Amino acid sequence: MRSDADPTQPPELDRTGRPLTLADLGREEIGRRLRAGDLLFRTGPFRIRIQSPLDDIGDGLALLYGDYTIVEPPAVADFHVAVRPVRGPRRWFRPQVEFLFDDLQPFMPLPRAQALPLLEWGLNWSVSSHIHTLLIIHAAAIERHGRAMVLPAPPGSGKSTLCGALVHAGWRLLSDELTMIDLATGRIVPLARPVNLKNQSIDVLRRRLPETVFSQPVRDTVKGTVALMRAPADSVARAGESAPPSWFVFPQYQAGSEMHLAARAKSDTLLRVGQNSFNYSVHGAAGFELLAALVDASDCYDFTYSDLDAAVALFADLAPPSGTGTAP
Repeated sequence: MRSDADPTQPPELDRTGRPLTLADLGREEIGRRLRAGDLLFRTGPFRIRIQSPLDDIGDGLALLYGDYTIVEPPAVADFHVAVRPVRGPRRWFRPQVEFLFDDLQPFMPLPRAQALPLLEWGLNWSVSSHIHTLLIIHAAAIERHGRAMVLPAPPGSGKSTLCGALVHAGWRLLSDELTMIDLATGRIVPLARPVNLKNQSIDVLRRRLPETVFSQPVRDTVKGTVALMRAPADSVARAGESAPPSWFVFPQYQAGSEMHLAARAKSDTLLRVGQNSFNYSVHGAAGFELLAALVDASDCYDFTYSDLDAAVALFADLAPPSGTGTAP
């Protein structure tokens, strides 16, 4: 893994000079490059090289990552990862797969059926554990009219459901899981990858967004039933466009509840967001000062909802921030 790789490394081009995408490669070529360890593509500011002999990984990448640009070999990758069958009896009896980062295994193996979710979880871990040039918060982030909304929330809060609905209602997906903030500018660096959905959220968004691409649900994971929703093509294409945070909203889905958007204290918001950060402590005083400035310049809310239509309408009309603070 390299955190200082050259961001100007050119993508691979087709015959017309257009950047080549995974969709242009086709499923057979994706599989060939995966097996050879030569599949290298860009997601957000990172270049990822993936090796895998598994059809599930090739099928999942073709389904969910078709809009991402291929980087021309022999480029340097930020992350070298692999998903492969474990060796020994577990390759055949109740087969398992393992995630590798630079040929090291950071997690215990999982059942073979969980190969695609394992790749997604492994990529999130790779970024959050190794990229300390950015402040990284466990939160979704979306953007509209140049202003970003940060949605920090624990599992089961309805954060990804709300995020998935909003990015198909005029908002741009910056990230579903990892909100990455540039320390120098205070702007959110996009990392638009598939939206992670769990349990009832999968059917809710499938019914709501029938034209959107979803992976097949995988049952009996540590998070319950999981599926991935393809990121909108426009969000992927605008991966170079950062945005300043203007709202911090803590969502909570409660079945049958009345929708309620309530202002919350900025001091408590700062504390909660800091607790949700993966590397806040790494940055010390600089991280505190940056986050304090961003929270001070934003409006902060608790949001309770049960009706997605009402929630989408509310956020469409959300007023610009009323704070007078100025972010870096």
